[in-house]
Amino acid sequence: MSAQVLVLYTGGTIGMVQTEQGLAPASGLQERIEIALGMSLNTLPSFEVLEISPLIDSANITPKHWTKLMSILATHWRDYDGFVILHGTDTMAYTASALSFMLGACAKNIILTGSQIPLGMNRSDATSNLQAALSLAISHRIADVSLVFDGKLMRGNRIQKISSGRFEAFHTPNDDLLGELAIDMQLYPARMIDSNRDTSDTRFENKLVSFREGAVGVITLHPSQPTTIYQSLLDDDNCRAIVLLTYGAGNVPDQNPAFLSFLTEAMLRKKNIVNLTQCLHGGVSQGAYAAGSILSSMNVLSGKDMTLEAAFCKLHWLIATGESYYGVLEKWNTNYCGEFTPQSY
Repeated sequence: MSAQVLVLYTGGTIGMVQTEQGLAPASGLQERIEIALGMSLNTLPSFEVLEISPLIDSANITPKHWTKLMSILATHWRDYDGFVILHGTDTMAYTASALSFMLGACAKNIILTGSQIPLGMNRSDATSNLQAALSLAISHRIADVSLVFDGKLMRGNRIQKISSGRFEAFHTPNDDLLGELAIDMQLYPARMIDSNRDTSDTRFENKLVSFREGAVGVITLHPSQPTTIYQSLLDDDNCRAIVLLTYGAGNVPDQNPAFLSFLTEAMLRKKNIVNLTQCLHGGVSQGAYAAGSILSSMNVLSGKDMTLEAAFCKLHWLIATGESYYGVLEKWNTNYCGEFTPQSY
């Protein structure tokens, strides 16, 4: 092992440079990082940058990239003490969630980060985020796949991007921080998942799942929406599950015949449906109101207080591991890696 930490560079703002077409991912990041970090390199673990080819803007991330990242981690797992993944912020929450389900409790730290302004540009947040990620990569035991951004350590499957224009780009609306990096570094081990669970040192072959493209759809409820939205997902044989973003505590238009017909048809066609609130804070209390009580009778699953990204990736992962319609119904309420708050909704 020639370095302590492997930095996986997927693309994204942190490594972009200005081109005639605008900002775009560019190779040669190791040298740019070393220049930007300067003297602080002496206080950080040694690292090597592996640039994933081709580099991509994170808006183009698909489930096949999650499998590719897992494959790279498997290849280099025994060669490094920790891993940092540099990723674009737009789909960071999806990748962090997907990796958390695939890896479970990690025996080595996997820290994701990125930036709002590219490395080396005026007022960039890239340097501080990189320093924090490298510092955490091997210095403390962190079993969760996690994100460090703007001085905060967050569980990867609880994050959401909340701002395109502030350095505080992410937060965890229904979860406590795993750590805070100010003048002093304060970590909260009691909030992290159990590091004594079966870890990812071995049996990587069982974790390298192949995701099914287009297997999960998302419908956001809004007043008087076109019914063709329902039918298109029902008729798509590749779509195995649907995340339904509902109102408030999980309420739906229970007097809308087209919507009720959609729920019935989805159950008959064995398409799993997860009920998730559109609200930023709180979770689903399915049945608390009459307008939501019909859902349980139609095998609609409660999304509890999960983020959209976590619910979407959990469905993808369960399907990729071979679970049937009934298997998803049975395993949905298992809290695999802290993706929801362990309480009743």
